[in-house]
Amino acid sequence: MVNVGDTAPDFTVPKAGGEAYNDLEPFTLSDVVSDGPTVLSFYPAAFTSGCTDQMCALRDTMHLFDDLDAQVYGLSVDLPFAQNIWIQQENLNFPMLSDWDHEVIHEYDAVLDDMYGMVEVAERATFVVDTDGVVTYAWVREGDENPDFDELTETVREAVEEAV
Repeated sequence: MVNVGDTAPDFTVPKAGGEAYNDLEPFTLSDVVSDGPTVLSFYPAAFTSGCTDQMCALRDTMHLFDDLDAQVYGLSVDLPFAQNIWIQQENLNFPMLSDWDHEVIHEYDAVLDDMYGMVEVAERATFVVDTDGVVTYAWVREGDENPDFDELTETVREAVEEAV
């Protein structure tokens, strides 16, 4: 797994913005990290109950990240067209990144090998990358819990303070 203190692996994937099913553009991590702390929230699959809970929890706490000028992105192996529909359906207020070729989940070692005993998807995981491209927070699911949002926002707050 990518650990705190590691340089975040760079990647380029399609970004689903949610305005329409074909609202897509390329996203490269190294192009955005200097804009403020970046939260990458990996999830197994759009439209599933646990992932909907995870992304809606982020949606409902987005004001905390907005107050810190942090960028938040969901990341899964779903196609970006499906992610756009899901963004609309759940009124998600942040974009999704499509690792449809499964490269990013392997680079971050956030792989769930056997969802339903059949498919490889992202493990539920969250990473915070500071403005220097360094991982300042790394969490991978154990059991059914979501990350501790107080701890997550505190890590983002610390990254903001260090950048000033």
